[in-house]
Amino acid sequence: MSETVLEVTGMTCGHCVAAVTKALQAVAGVESAEVSLEKKQAVVKGAADPQQLIQAVKSEGYDARVRT
Repeated sequence: MSETVLEVTGMTCGHCVAAVTKALQAVAGVESAEVSLEKKQAVVKGAADPQQLIQAVKSEGYDARVRT
């Protein structure tokens, strides 16, 4: 199982975290998604395409990029 870490910007509250988590979990291949407001990141486990993960976050109104 692979792991992708995304840097997520624009989140300000628990609702934001819930929205990003739900969007990421809806992407095909995602087994789990842990979103942290404090770290401004999402750790996604599974065989999902990073670009689809980024698009899912952007569809909720936040910005994301793969953390290297």
